[in-house]
Amino acid sequence: MEEPNIISEPDNTAVRTALWRALHVQIDAKPYILEDEIGLKLIAPPASWQERPDMKYTRRLRAAIVARARFIEDLIIEQSKKGISQYVILGAGLDTFALRRPAAAANLQVYEVDQPGTLEWKQQRLAELGFPVPRTLHFVPANFETSSWSAELIKAGFDKSKPAVVACTGVTLYLTKEAIRATLTQIATLAPGSKLAMTFYLPMELLDDEDKPMQEIGEKSAREAGTPFVSFFAPNEILALAQETGLKEARTVSTKEIEQLYFTGRTDNLLPASGEVFLLATT
Repeated sequence: MEEPNIISEPDNTAVRTALWRALHVQIDAKPYILEDEIGLKLIAPPASWQERPDMKYTRRLRAAIVARARFIEDLIIEQSKKGISQYVILGAGLDTFALRRPAAAANLQVYEVDQPGTLEWKQQRLAELGFPVPRTLHFVPANFETSSWSAELIKAGFDKSKPAVVACTGVTLYLTKEAIRATLTQIATLAPGSKLAMTFYLPMELLDDEDKPMQEIGEKSAREAGTPFVSFFAPNEILALAQETGLKEARTVSTKEIEQLYFTGRTDNLLPASGEVFLLATT
């Protein structure tokens, strides 16, 4: 008898991120920073999912997650209007941009790059739920530590002669600094005018005091789950790394800047945690 094809599920980080995005719509006040409940449908968690400790006690982390997703979406929409037609999501997880924003994605070739098991699971769930997958959405299996994701991109139809927007959020924390350097070096070889938006995590001593206890809990949980936090960077180290790998016009975007963009005037005092910093750069 032929054995069934067993597809691994996405890791805890991808699941938690998708659930935070859905939780924002369900319990935070309007206006929503991002509206995304498709990930919740894909995961189909137990009815008690909102009672999970990583949902109940992580309000500031939830705020940071939805804000970084909104920041990326604003960037890709802006760059699309300027003529960029390729969008690469490194470590895509359960990203749903191409499904939620069909009008914005219509003029883009979207490449979701992630572990093979995660992408297979996602495609299977989309099929089971009857979600039509746009022909402009491409799933690109790759391992950032061991394989060349850029070679896999080209196999999937990516045109290296044309500029692209490359987004990578929530990934560098789990990669070695050697893998991060290799990734940035590959990005720097993309067509001139390509844009990068990548998040890096600050070391404990640079976090706001109110975020340090949650960070300690997060590090312990990550180790126990087999996905330990590996790499942390101060802002000056991020900029130095960008320069060393050949990127141009590099600058960082702090949590305070994100707060000013998306949280000013809110009635629910929702504010993002201080852990992540964006690197913005061009090729």
